[in-house]
Amino acid sequence: MTFRRAIVAGPSPRGRRLPLLRSRERDDREGLGGDLAAGLTVGVMLIPQGMAYAMIAGLPPVFGLYAALAPLAMYAFLGSSRQLAVGPVAMVSLLVATGVAPLAGGDAERYLTLSLVLAAFVGAVQLAMGLLRAGFLVNLLSHPVLAGFTSAAAIIIATSQLPSLLGLSLPRAGHAHEVVVAAVAGIGDAHPLTVAIGFGAIAAGVVLRRLLPRLPVPMLLVAAGTLLSWALALGAEGVQIVGRVPSGLPAPMLPAVGPADLAALAPVALTIALIGFMESIAVAKVYASKNDYDIDADQELKALGAANLVGSLFQSFPVTGGFSRTAVNGQAGARSQLSSLVSVGVIAVTLLFLTPLFHHLPKAILASIIVVAVAGLVDVHGARELWRIDRRDFGLMLATFVATLALGIEEGILVGVGLSVLVVLDQITRPHIAELGRMPGTDQFRNVRRNPTAVVEPGISVLRMDASLFYGNAETFRDAGRAALERARAAGGPPVLVLDAYPMNRVDATGLHALRELIEATHDAAGHLLVASAKGPLGDKLRLGGILDLIGHGHLFAEVHEAVDAAIRLRGGPGPEPAGEPAGEPAGEPARQAPPSEVSSAAG
Repeated sequence: MTFRRAIVAGPSPRGRRLPLLRSRERDDREGLGGDLAAGLTVGVMLIPQGMAYAMIAGLPPVFGLYAALAPLAMYAFLGSSRQLAVGPVAMVSLLVATGVAPLAGGDAERYLTLSLVLAAFVGAVQLAMGLLRAGFLVNLLSHPVLAGFTSAAAIIIATSQLPSLLGLSLPRAGHAHEVVVAAVAGIGDAHPLTVAIGFGAIAAGVVLRRLLPRLPVPMLLVAAGTLLSWALALGAEGVQIVGRVPSGLPAPMLPAVGPADLAALAPVALTIALIGFMESIAVAKVYASKNDYDIDADQELKALGAANLVGSLFQSFPVTGGFSRTAVNGQAGARSQLSSLVSVGVIAVTLLFLTPLFHHLPKAILASIIVVAVAGLVDVHGARELWRIDRRDFGLMLATFVATLALGIEEGILVGVGLSVLVVLDQITRPHIAELGRMPGTDQFRNVRRNPTAVVEPGISVLRMDASLFYGNAETFRDAGRAALERARAAGGPPVLVLDAYPMNRVDATGLHALRELIEATHDAAGHLLVASAKGPLGDKLRLGGILDLIGHGHLFAEVHEAVDAAIRLRGGPGPEPAGEPAGEPAGEPARQAPPSEVSSAAG
C-alpha cells in the first residue's frame, strides 16, 4: 500500500453519502468497540491538551475545550479520514497568538472576538479552496520548509511557556530570543515552588512517555498536579492556578469586526489555512495508507473549513488535525469517524459537570504538557538526513528555521515558501542535461559522466535533456547544444549533433525557436543535427514548426543508435547500413573514451 493509493483528488465512487456513513457501512461490533475505546482515550487526552493549547493561543483554558467540541463533531460527519483527530494544536495556537495579539491592544474581549473571527476566516479560506479544488497549492510548502518551520515553531512555543514555568510575569515578546533574555534577566524573581512543579512535571512527562507510551500521560499529570495543589493549597503559596473554569456548553455567538481588522487578519488566516491543512493531510495520509482506504484531499479541505466556520460560532479558535492525538486514536482501535463523536461526548460531559475539578490545576502543569508535546517537533534526525542526502534541501530547512526564529512565525513561513519557489524555478530553468556515449558491445547510450566506459564517436555529440523544452529552459538547452557542437567540431570534419528527444514530452514556441538557432549553428559549422526517439506529439510539433524541413525529414530516427550510425556515415565512415542490415566496423578515426562531461547542470 502506498500513498498513491491513499489520496485521491475527486469524490468517492460511492456517491455523495456522508463519509461517516460510508466508513460505518461495512464495520462490525469489533470495530464499534474500537471506536468507543479510541474515542474515550482521545477525549481524555483532549482535556489537558486543549486547555494547554488555549494558553498558547493567549485565551483562557476553557476555550481549548470549546475548540474540541463543535469542530470535531463537524469533521466527524464531513471528513474522509477515519482516524484523524481534529482540535486545537500547538502550531495553529501559536499562529493565533502571533496574528491576534498585535491587533487586540491588550483588550481581552477584543482578543477573543478577533480569535473567533480568525477561525471563521480560516474556515472560509479552506472551504473555498476545497470547492475550487485548490488543494494543490499546499505543494508550495515543501518538506524541508515544513521541517524547518515546525522545528523553529516548537522552540518558540516552548520558550513562550517560560513565564508559567518560572512563575514570572514577562512582557509578551515577538521572538524566542527576547523571551529567553527577559527570563534570564528576571530569573532572580522566579518562584521556586512553581519552578519545581513545572520542571518536575516535564521530567515526569518525558520518563512516562518513554516507559509507558500507551498511558494518557497529560491526564495523569493534570490529575496529580491538581490533587497536589488542592491538598497543599499551592495557590495560597503563590503558585499560579487555573482558577474558575466556566461550566456548560459554549453558547452560540456571531463575532463581528470591521473591514480593517479583516484585512489585518488576512495574512495569518491564509497561513493557518495552509499550515493547518498540510499538518492535517500529512497525518491523514499515513493512517489511510495503513488502513487501506482513500483520502479525498478536496473533501478534507471542505471538512476542515466547515469545522472552523461552525466552530467559530461556538467560541472556537482555529483548529486542525493533530499528529499526537491521531496516533493515539489509531493505536486505540479507531475504525471510523464515530470515535471522534465519542470524544465530543467526553468533552461535553466535562464541560457540563467536571470543570470545577480543574480549579486548583497549576498553570505550570499545563506549560509542562506543552513543552513535552512540542519537544518531538524539533526534527534533528530529519536535518541530519537532509545534510546527508541533499545539501540544498538542508539549506532550505536551515534558512526557514533561522528566518522563523529571527523574524517571526509568518515571516518565516513566507521566507520558506519564497525559497521553495526559487528552488523550483532553478530546477525548471536548469534541467539535467547529459552527453551520452555508447556502452561497449551494445546499442545502449548512457551518461558519460556516470559511465566512464561509454564510448563517444569522434565528431559526434549525443545530447539528452531530461525535461520538456519550453521557454523556461530553452536558453539553457541552446547553450548546452552549442557547447556540445563545439566539442564535436574539435575532432575535425563535419560535426554532428544528435538529440535524444525521448524525455521531451512537449515543446513550445520558445523551444522551437531555440531549436532553430541550434540548427543554424550546425549549418554554419557545415554539420548536421539529428533527432532520435521523439514521441508522436513532439514529432507533430517539430513538423508543424518547420523543424523537420530545416534538418531534413531523413534526420529523424526512432532510436539513438540508429541516429549515431547515420551520423558516422554522414562524417564519411561506412557505419552500419540502414534498415536493419548488419553493422560494419566504423572506419576513419577510432572511437575515443569519453572524458568527464561538463554538459550537465547537475551530477548524473
